[in-house]
Amino acid sequence: MTTTDDDYATYIAGLPRVLAGAAALFRDAEGRLLLVEPNYRDTWVLPGGTIESDTGESPRQAARRETVEEIGLDVELGRLLAVDWVRSATRPPLVCYLFDGGVLDADQFAAIRLQEEELLSWRLVHWDEATTLLADDLRLRVRGALDALEHGHGPLELEDGLPPA
Repeated sequence: MTTTDDDYATYIAGLPRVLAGAAALFRDAEGRLLLVEPNYRDTWVLPGGTIESDTGESPRQAARRETVEEIGLDVELGRLLAVDWVRSATRPPLVCYLFDGGVLDADQFAAIRLQEEELLSWRLVHWDEATTLLADDLRLRVRGALDALEHGHGPLELEDGLPPA
């Protein structure tokens, strides 16, 4: 390794840390949302999780992998609906990618198998009920994604679930 390589490695090691996650928004024919109940928090979430960047995984690949791991469905994901920069006082910033999982049919819902190590249950909910189950930042992100789907625009750029000022 040359001095230039050492300098570059030091530079990279000193950069700020940013976390990245990806999820999928699945719906049924009635427009209800698929939510999962994790055993490690008191709010419901969408199927998704951390992007494994050390393996070269992309956000889309992560959302699909997490969907397979968490609910046992291998579904080709649709378009990117939103990218959200989420600030926190207790952890590094998080970049969240939210993809359209599409409308699932009865056979796909019947095939759901939960990852028992992380998830307690799943359910389909109308938007009004989802607002009571989701954490604030995720609720805003999902609302934006639903608007993007309804109006055919996006992907949305969000900061803490809201369009930047």
